[in-house]
Amino acid sequence: MRKPRDYDAELKALDDKARQLKHRKVQQLGELVTATGADALSIEELAGALLAMVSSAEPARREAWRKRGAAFFSGERTGTSGRQLEGPGGGAGSDERGAAAQPGSAPSSARSEGPA
Repeated sequence: MRKPRDYDAELKALDDKARQLKHRKVQQLGELVTATGADALSIEELAGALLAMVSSAEPARREAWRKRGAAFFSGERTGTSGRQLEGPGGGAGSDERGAAAQPGSAPSSARSEGPA
């Protein structure tokens, strides 16, 4: 004869695991906000940007965001400035070193020319 299953214990274990997964998801979202530099935004700006992304029905725009996210996670774009990752355009996602080397980067060129 088979041993009867303890459904209550199994449900409790599943509930505990679900709670742990939810906690890990929230923690990872917080780490992502920090890693992208989005923690510099106000909560209203961040919520507005996320709501705009969620409500976007344009497949091309969503695909561009997906590609930028994949590039971020693969290490192709290592910048941590929220300003660099905000815009939907592809050029805005370059890393900080690349931004400092670009011609339109006045603050870094002004610092290098000041003492000389």
